[in-house]
Amino acid sequence: MYRIIKKRVLNPTVTLMEIEAPLVARKAEPGQFIILRVDAGGERIPLTIAAYDREAGTVTIIFQIVGGTTEKLNHKEEGEYIEDFVGPLGKATETEGLKHVAVIGGGVGTAIAYPVAKKLHDVGCHVDLIVGFRNKDLIILKEEFEAASTNLIIGTDDGSYGKKALVTELLKEQIDAGVKYDKVIAIGPVIMMKFVCALTKEYGIPTVVSMNPIMIDGTGMCGGCRLSVGGETKFACVDGPEFDGHLVDFDEAMARGAMYRDFELHARDEACNLFKQEVK
Repeated sequence: MYRIIKKRVLNPTVTLMEIEAPLVARKAEPGQFIILRVDAGGERIPLTIAAYDREAGTVTIIFQIVGGTTEKLNHKEEGEYIEDFVGPLGKATETEGLKHVAVIGGGVGTAIAYPVAKKLHDVGCHVDLIVGFRNKDLIILKEEFEAASTNLIIGTDDGSYGKKALVTELLKEQIDAGVKYDKVIAIGPVIMMKFVCALTKEYGIPTVVSMNPIMIDGTGMCGGCRLSVGGETKFACVDGPEFDGHLVDFDEAMARGAMYRDFELHARDEACNLFKQEVK
């Protein structure tokens, strides 16, 4: 059992939790993830590690409420426990030798971009952190982003905060202004990562994306997280979660992800109804 040390609501659909997990915290690195179960009968879901504190023995996760499991998790409070918290899994982000990097985050994917940007910034890399949200009410971690970047650029779809622009437009502005990037790291919705990669391919900029498909065991055995990368089958849990974005078949990844959308919505509705009955 793993105790919830801290819970913080970041916006109406996104929550931060700090979990007491000293063995995970001891080995965690940016780019890696954990797999958790809320209770003994629950499903296993992957969540990227948003932060860790080796001395305190805690790991921070940030999740969006999209299905039954995240709905159940969001009903947990500080001092309560979750059943399983396994990790760190996957390969850490490669940061060695990078001098000037653009880290791109979209929506809740910005939470995953944060630890990557922080690690790069901490080792002396110039980090342009470009993050996008639908509107100002959904912006999260602004202070953390400022501390983890050399240059923070925030865009919103409706122009209610920062520039009214997509992250691809903000990135293109930087490139056209003469900024030379060693690498672009994009983390967020698959469709966003697809168009970031289409842009950087035009300019010949190496680009890495973080893929977070459906996952069950986290060891490469189930095959649920398979992707096509450069015409080869890869598994996000053991070969990733980061891949060369110019080689990922994004259309296939989006089609596979959409297969489970109705199941997620149904599971969330069931979880909500269960909690309403408990309240009565």
